[in-house]
Amino acid sequence: MYLKKALWSEGLSASAAAKKQQTGTSSSPQELETETATATAVGELVNSLSKQRVYREITLGLRAGLCDARAEFSFLRVRGLRSLLKILRSVAQSDSTIHLFSHSQSQPDLQVVPVLFQHSFKEESMEDKVTSLDHIFSVDPMKITSPSTDAEIALALRVLEGCCLLHCESTILAHQYKAIQVLMNILSTRGELEQGACLDALVSIMLDSSSNQMEFEACNGIEEVAELIKDKQVDENLRLKCGEFLLLLIGHVNGRERAPMATIHEDVRRLLGEKSASLIWAASQFGSTLDPAERLTALHIQARRVLESLDLY
Repeated sequence: MYLKKALWSEGLSASAAAKKQQTGTSSSPQELETETATATAVGELVNSLSKQRVYREITLGLRAGLCDARAEFSFLRVRGLRSLLKILRSVAQSDSTIHLFSHSQSQPDLQVVPVLFQHSFKEESMEDKVTSLDHIFSVDPMKITSPSTDAEIALALRVLEGCCLLHCESTILAHQYKAIQVLMNILSTRGELEQGACLDALVSIMLDSSSNQMEFEACNGIEEVAELIKDKQVDENLRLKCGEFLLLLIGHVNGRERAPMATIHEDVRRLLGEKSASLIWAASQFGSTLDPAERLTALHIQARRVLESLDLY
């Protein structure tokens, strides 16, 4: 879904401006005041209609994507997740559309996060497994739900990340579904594709969420990340992602007064050593005045330095 400006709104605005130019030089003060009020009313009407149209497009896109994301088969859920991810990318382009998306998440039937945990992140149970063919000869059909594929898990993590970044209350919903425990399980059992997306999602759900941060500490999440970054057999890109995660965790997620994870610096020092811990702490203070592109480049460079400091020992 790509949100575009309505053509009729430009036409109304242009006609109102042209009319104002034609009558502006020969009109009396009272006529000018009336025309100004009319133009203002037209502008407000155009803005209101445009806002309603965009909100309608967002809700329609969400309903279509969520319908597929609730499907029993993984390929349909993947299609729905791709649609939801496209919606989030379109919404992120302006503050007004972000506000409309946040408003849509107040409606239970349009909430994205619960659907992710109820379907894509749901672990396969014994009821979902086909253990015999007896149901073929029975009267009642058997409901079969295909397990989540690697691609589905990775897409669901990206959708979760986007929802939490655009709508802060989505982190509360994620906490209700024990998101940290679910994501830590993905980080320890899934492949590199899901692990990289999982690290990004962890940052987003812990940002400005003390409950998720405390849950991460209770799950010994920092130890899991430390094991990945120290393992030289792990793919280098994933190790770099772990370095970026630690930098963001210490410098931006936990870098506030009375941070919930009070022992994180001691944990990093214990797990990675004094030199690497000091480098991570110093590097995590990078780029607060840089633009987003330069900040991202600085993050990559600092993560590389953290990795090099670990490889020296």
